[in-house]
Amino acid sequence: MSAKHPRVLVVANQKGGVGKTTTAINLGTALAAIGEPTLVLDIDPQGNASTGLGIHRSERKLTAYDVLVGATKLGDAVIPTKIPHLSLVPSTVDLSGAELELIDLPRRNFRLKDALEEYSVHGACPFTYVLIDCPPSLTLLTVNAMAAADAVIVPLQCEFFALEGLSQLLKTIELVRANLNPSLEIQGIILTMFDKRNRLSDQVAADVRANMGEMVYNTVIPRNVRISEAPSHGLPALVYDLRCPGSQAYIKLAGELVQRERARLAA
Repeated sequence: MSAKHPRVLVVANQKGGVGKTTTAINLGTALAAIGEPTLVLDIDPQGNASTGLGIHRSERKLTAYDVLVGATKLGDAVIPTKIPHLSLVPSTVDLSGAELELIDLPRRNFRLKDALEEYSVHGACPFTYVLIDCPPSLTLLTVNAMAAADAVIVPLQCEFFALEGLSQLLKTIELVRANLNPSLEIQGIILTMFDKRNRLSDQVAADVRANMGEMVYNTVIPRNVRISEAPSHGLPALVYDLRCPGSQAYIKLAGELVQRERARLAA
């Protein structure tokens, strides 16, 4: 995997509250911890990934908004986090207005793709992975992310309507593949908020595995209060409490992701 051309993975689900931002933050931290330089690109106007990585709003001088509207180059918006080998392109609420501005700009669906490609070619991109954290809806921001990505990582909460939400997302991915990015693939589906005391979690996990097969990661992310607490301290769970079950699960998940990527390259 060339250092100049990172593997771009979009963390997406049109449904909110599934652990999307939590996955982007902690998977990014885990990848960095195992020696894979990683960039988290926050394109959610709520900016939760930026907050969860300890970047205060006053520190967000250049953001994903500036990149998308062409006011700055992507490399100039990259800032280091407290975690070694993990960097961030932050987001602010300004992004919510970018939707309207993008409509009138050339290549409106490919603004992020063009910015990433320019960074990779001319900026000697130092990252192995770029994780894009999307809004929990199908907007022009999400479309930009999917048009720019190599593959989609889908966090899926172990709840009753999980498969219904997944089918909607799969249709969206197919539309993007047909119209904007023919090489887009699903990198994997991550079962999140798994509660081993709840029979519903087991049933949902079994149903998703029966329908999606090897696409579903073996690692499941448990429901864990320490994961929920960590963002309020501006820390990934892995830094806040490395030993908690949630942190250990994300470390295991990062290892499984790297194995999948190596197998893909070897195929």
